[in-house]
Amino acid sequence: MSPKTKLVLGRYSREAKEWPSCPLSLLPEEILRRSMDVGVVSDEGERAATYLQIDHSVVLQAVQEAFKGKIEVMSTREALERYSWLKDYWWKLVRADADDYTRLADSLWDQGYFIRVFEGEKVILPLQSCLFMSTENINQNVHNVVIAEPRSEAHIITGCTVHPNVHSGLHVGVSEFYVKEGAKLTFTMIHSWAPEVEVRPRSAALIGDDATFISNYISLKPVKSLQMYPTAYCRGEDSRVSFNSILYGVGESKIDVGAKVVLQGEGSRGEVVSRAVATDKAQIYVRGFLLGEREESRAHLECRGLLLSDEAMIHAIPELLAKVKGAELSHEAAVGKIAEDQILYLMARGFSREEAESLIVRGFMDVSILGLPERLSRDIKRMIDATTLGAL
Repeated sequence: MSPKTKLVLGRYSREAKEWPSCPLSLLPEEILRRSMDVGVVSDEGERAATYLQIDHSVVLQAVQEAFKGKIEVMSTREALERYSWLKDYWWKLVRADADDYTRLADSLWDQGYFIRVFEGEKVILPLQSCLFMSTENINQNVHNVVIAEPRSEAHIITGCTVHPNVHSGLHVGVSEFYVKEGAKLTFTMIHSWAPEVEVRPRSAALIGDDATFISNYISLKPVKSLQMYPTAYCRGEDSRVSFNSILYGVGESKIDVGAKVVLQGEGSRGEVVSRAVATDKAQIYVRGFLLGEREESRAHLECRGLLLSDEAMIHAIPELLAKVKGAELSHEAAVGKIAEDQILYLMARGFSREEAESLIVRGFMDVSILGLPERLSRDIKRMIDATTLGAL
């Protein structure tokens, strides 16, 4: 059964304590450690800006001195109070009445981040944000807006996670991305949830002339159910989008992850690439929808799945729809188990069967598809190694 099954929204608590503002270094150790597990760097000097929200409280929103006047980071509530023009971006790419979760995020809104990269600015250090759930069975609904002004460039790393004592809850995250003319925005999201947490991201991106949006998603830990289906509108001439996902389904996780690319601009290009590993009783649905609405547009969909258990399941669901002559859409998908000859090859060189399987899985979940800076690639590779080592 797909994790699109309706949730009983009223079962989750809206009670959350107020967290005071503080730098990362003064956070409780267990919160800082969990945040670092999803890509947060505790030394704020290594990031151009930082946003941290715990439950419903904004704990930190700061821009490093060297980047003031180049970027701004604040809660969306503060941004809407400060900028009257922001209403022109608010609920414009994602409909507030799209489903029960968007309606929930609209009616019970718990902040979220606003990030804007100023026109022409090339931000050399990543920006980071973290959305943290510290209360058992809490409901957290955030609405984020990211604007990359013309000819700007930036990389945002977002981590979403829970306190070690949190086992259940509901996280709803609405995100709207605006990548304007000549801009390049890379957005890397790392999720680390808990076995009874339910997660419903809802996001969309609008990409302008000669602009590029790269969206990377990594999920390596158990989750009760996760369903996300971001949409990118390549409206500009020569606009580009790339969606990349690395998924590790464990336990009884139900994961439904996809992406939709709408090619509307002349010369627009899109790509959706997924790597999925399912073990135990995990179920993973990997979706992709390429819609060609303009001549001379191209897109490709690729899904590779690896099954490590007879009780696990991976369902690849590619869709291609060309509405005009000259749109080129393609896909390839492959799901299977580890080849026995690969295991025997490694065992002949001194590895145990478990070690051989672990090496193959770690190689399968190749971070090079994400196109990240070397240091971040190393960090994510360490997360994958820690997740898969000894888990087989």
